[in-house]
Amino acid sequence: MCGIAGWYRRAGRPVTRADLIRQCDQIIHRGPDDSGQLADGDFGFGMRRLSIIDLAGGHQPIETQDGRYAIVFNGEIYNHPSLRRELEETGVQFRTHSDTETLLQCFIRWGDEAWLRLHGMYAAAIWDRAERSLTLARDPLGIKPLYITEQNGGIAFASEIRALRVLPGLSFDTDERAVHDFFMFGHVQRPRSIYRQVRSLDPGHVLRIGPDGEARIREFWRPRFRVRHDLSEAEWIEETRARLLGTVREHMLADVTVGAFLSGGVDSSAIVAAMTRATDQPIKTFTVGFPGTSIDETDAARRIARHLGCEHIVLALEPEAAGDLLPAVQAAFDEPCAATAAVPIWHLSKLAAQHVKVVLAGEGSDEIFAGYKRQRTALLAQRWKPVLRALDPVLGLIDRLPVGSSAQFNYLRQNARRFRASAMLDNGFQRFFQATQISTPDVRDRLYERGFHERQDSGDRFAHLDAEYFNDTDRAQLSTLEQFMLADMAVHMPGSLLHRSDRGSMAHSLEIRVPFLSHDFVDWTLTMPAAMKLHGKTGKYALRKAVEPWFPHGTFDKRKIGFQLPFGEWFRGDFSAFAQEAWRESGAAQCGFLEPRAVDELFAEHRSGLANHGRILYAIAMFSCWWQQSFVGQDRTA
Repeated sequence: MCGIAGWYRRAGRPVTRADLIRQCDQIIHRGPDDSGQLADGDFGFGMRRLSIIDLAGGHQPIETQDGRYAIVFNGEIYNHPSLRRELEETGVQFRTHSDTETLLQCFIRWGDEAWLRLHGMYAAAIWDRAERSLTLARDPLGIKPLYITEQNGGIAFASEIRALRVLPGLSFDTDERAVHDFFMFGHVQRPRSIYRQVRSLDPGHVLRIGPDGEARIREFWRPRFRVRHDLSEAEWIEETRARLLGTVREHMLADVTVGAFLSGGVDSSAIVAAMTRATDQPIKTFTVGFPGTSIDETDAARRIARHLGCEHIVLALEPEAAGDLLPAVQAAFDEPCAATAAVPIWHLSKLAAQHVKVVLAGEGSDEIFAGYKRQRTALLAQRWKPVLRALDPVLGLIDRLPVGSSAQFNYLRQNARRFRASAMLDNGFQRFFQATQISTPDVRDRLYERGFHERQDSGDRFAHLDAEYFNDTDRAQLSTLEQFMLADMAVHMPGSLLHRSDRGSMAHSLEIRVPFLSHDFVDWTLTMPAAMKLHGKTGKYALRKAVEPWFPHGTFDKRKIGFQLPFGEWFRGDFSAFAQEAWRESGAAQCGFLEPRAVDELFAEHRSGLANHGRILYAIAMFSCWWQQSFVGQDRTA
């Protein structure tokens, strides 16, 4: 695990070692153990290393014996021992025990066919001195980040945007469309970044650029549903159990201690239970709680840890502490991030890093096993569409009734409006975008500055997003549930879920591994019939049944919350005052995107119980922190 960065200026313009050191210094938190650079005329790259595999011999960049190829690599390849043996049988000789060298030799042997042979997470850069060509590749699910900027005839890349902004002669302007993404979804949608000149390399894609011409980008993987009907329910459950044990065992490959995050839900509990079956050593587990709130799950996590014989460590997070450290959490993201779990993951990673270098986590299970409530709600909305369309005149009159004094009634009406809006949409893709937004169109109509609103948020919002990310084949061949799940995997997972995990953990030099998201495991789940995932109202059915024998009866009867923030409760207390102060003092109120009076009204309505604006208020607070950290005292295009 590490951070990588580089610059191919082309046209004979030199890249100096000082340029590369400056880039790598920006991401030292990703790899405090080691560093290395290679400068070769108009090209250079470097890395910061967190030593986990081959602690002594894994220094990067790694070059081939003839000096033609060199690589820097961020991630882990869990099946590298078997790949190494296969390559050795063809005569390849290795000088290290590092998975980085294995990856390089895989590329030399198989070219772009190598990427799908890899089980792991990666962002890799390979330099070919003979052809003076650069190859960049990103893992299929987007677990590891990779940003690129093409300016002045060259290309620069890095694990984080901050390592691009230090290069001389490059421009970085705030992208209005990305700002709209953020206030609509709480994060910037891939492949955009908050800067107009920067984008991410999409998951499952490889980029190649030589000394002349444009970069060429090719897709090597995407999620595809290929449903099978040749297994019984019992066989699917047994195969789920076997494959879970296999992917967890593979993800435990390390030369250091591996721990785990444990929330008390079925995902992380399944991971930890599988870990205990792969080792005779007690697993260190970590959880975060919110004392006195409705979403505190520390008791459930503690019971599971005790049952599995784990060494369990709990962090209690109070709203005052979260308010004090909100700017520090945002600083880990060099673009605004309002992911619901960003604060808990940041704090939990800080705790875990005091004990281990690596943790396994249950991210991705909801996406591939249909575990989200929003997926079930989308199906329900589709079924109710004819009835709600017929009742629309009556329901419209109810909408115009004055707001009541009961906060519970107001929240119920707010949710009912969202459900009706979802029902009226055309397909599962549009319902996904509607379900994952953190602000409704009505709120943005009030919140956005008029010109900004007209440029970014007018027209059929959800149809435009549907057309941007998906095609007619997806709409024609996939069911509503499959469409929703595909959107979760292709849009939400790399843009929000994995983004927050990577940044929150690497801020503390901690590696998070996600066994559910090995691409071969994901490919297998996409062959599973929908009824084995969503069984009536029960999501993750096959996974639940697979791990049921490992736990006491009724362990997972209570609905899982996971690592989330109690927005509604905290924003009616002192946390709200902190967030509003951040908005007013950061300079964000003068940025020209939001109407200051409307922001104040949202805070007031939330505190009084007229509406639940917790998610968008959290986003405003995080945007304010980012704005102050990025632009106060600087030129906005610096």
